[in-house]
Amino acid sequence: MYDENVDKRLNSMKDGDIYKRLLHYAKPFKKEFMIIFGLILATVFAIVLEPVFIGRVLDLIKEDDIESNSLLNIVLILSGILVVTKVIDYLITIRLQKLGQSIIYNIRDEIFTHLEHHDIAYLNSTPTGAFVTRVTNDTNTLNEAYTSVVANVVRSLILFVAIITVMLVINAQLTFYVILTLPVIIVLTFFFRIASRKAYRKVRANISKVNAFLAEHLSGMKIIQIFNQEQRKAAEFDKRNKKLKYSYYRQILTFGIFRPTMYFVYIIATIIVFYFGGISVIEGAFTSGMLLTFYIFTGRLFEPINQLAESYNVIQSAFASSERIFGILDTHPQVLDDENSIELDNIRGEIEFKNVWFKYVEDVWVLKGVSFHVNPKDSVAFVGATGSGKTTILSLITRNYDIQQGQILIDGIDIRRIKMSSLRSYVGQMLQDVFMFSGTIESNIKLRSDDVTQEEMEQACDYVNASYFINKLENGFKEQVRERGNNFSSGQRQLLSFARTLVHKPKVMILDEATANIDTETEQIIQDSLEKMMTIGTMLIVAHRLSTIQHVDNIIVLSKGEIIEQGNHQELLKNKGHYFNLYKIQYQEK
Repeated sequence: MYDENVDKRLNSMKDGDIYKRLLHYAKPFKKEFMIIFGLILATVFAIVLEPVFIGRVLDLIKEDDIESNSLLNIVLILSGILVVTKVIDYLITIRLQKLGQSIIYNIRDEIFTHLEHHDIAYLNSTPTGAFVTRVTNDTNTLNEAYTSVVANVVRSLILFVAIITVMLVINAQLTFYVILTLPVIIVLTFFFRIASRKAYRKVRANISKVNAFLAEHLSGMKIIQIFNQEQRKAAEFDKRNKKLKYSYYRQILTFGIFRPTMYFVYIIATIIVFYFGGISVIEGAFTSGMLLTFYIFTGRLFEPINQLAESYNVIQSAFASSERIFGILDTHPQVLDDENSIELDNIRGEIEFKNVWFKYVEDVWVLKGVSFHVNPKDSVAFVGATGSGKTTILSLITRNYDIQQGQILIDGIDIRRIKMSSLRSYVGQMLQDVFMFSGTIESNIKLRSDDVTQEEMEQACDYVNASYFINKLENGFKEQVRERGNNFSSGQRQLLSFARTLVHKPKVMILDEATANIDTETEQIIQDSLEKMMTIGTMLIVAHRLSTIQHVDNIIVLSKGEIIEQGNHQELLKNKGHYFNLYKIQYQEK
């Protein structure tokens, strides 16, 4: 759904708007661009001089009274021009690459910072791979536009004008004959532009389909093998792969027709030059050296035209990438700090929901008039069927989403009046799917914070019973954590998340299915950790295993977004209501 909406919005972007925004990122480097353009002018001047001196060498050789010093001087000057041209080309390349990387560095920073402050709803609705592509691949495409296209376009335009001017000075009539081929070139370039754009879009679309197929099926390869679906999936991939191959064929064919056709036009222009120029030489109006100079200029006249045509592909690619990047940057968070939001010095951990209504999508209420009160340092558990609103309540406390009606209060203050960074600094979250960063155990617990001491980290691990397995590791706290912590068991990752939460001294702790999918032995260790942590601050728990919440102060039972009963474990069992039935089912299962 997200991708379709984005594509519709991106297709309405005008080329002029994209130009302006791309220039905005180049603006801080205006001085550097001016230096590069100055160097480009120098190379154009050298390129124009070079054929003139080559022609002069030929004329000198044909003279009867040629002086060796004159020929040597011309050769030395020509050699000097060639050397200077290459040195300037080197300087342009180095400066452009550095300039491009500086611009792309700023764009990457802006995208990542923008995503860091975006709301969870947007981040959850977009595939992670799409964001990674924007920050890496699309910005690299822009880099090519800044470092290659800008310089080539400017250089090609200046060179084209300079060559035409010099050719007119040498022989206006002959130049006119050559210019007669330009309408053919313009028409060819126009059709090439249309054909190459279609071919490029088809290639990009098929690449996206192949990438999406690979990402999904490689991650689900275990299921494919279990159900012996290898052949069918291989056939599906082959179908997409062929489409990609044929779209590349179309792109190759487009270039394969354009380049030889352009070369054919160039041959026609060359024949014109030699025919009419040869007549001028025979009549004595033209020297052989001038004819050679004119021939070289004719060849070089086609170079900027070819470069401009081929740069169009890079421009189209850069525009497509720009649209996707701007699509992210133009999507603003829905959950924002109020202009008059406040910083909290400290909180006691009192939480209150007042007639809270909330929905993720229109007309589908997830919470309906939910009200409850949690005293500081109390432990409260939320129980109910899947979809009853338990996890939603926990998400609302940290303002991952904003409610549509009602109030959520922390220590009597509406959370919408508190800065999100301040609010979240007092809340520690422990989720079912524990996320571990690549690094070490220490870096995952401290989150590379300088405020956390080694002693505090070790105490936290002792407190939540994580030390029992950390001390057995060869490298202890320096043990490497692989991607997503897959070299640790679910229980070990959960204990590390407890330690990570505890070491940052939260006043409110949130546990969402923290004991799910854990073996009985590890559950006992985690249960012991939970009972210790309940004495630290306010604790809110979502748990399907009712055995883990028997000692909490209050249990709130939810059904279809509404509170249907609440009380402690014993009270709810005596009432023989919904909670009693849930407990009875789980007890019978055991």
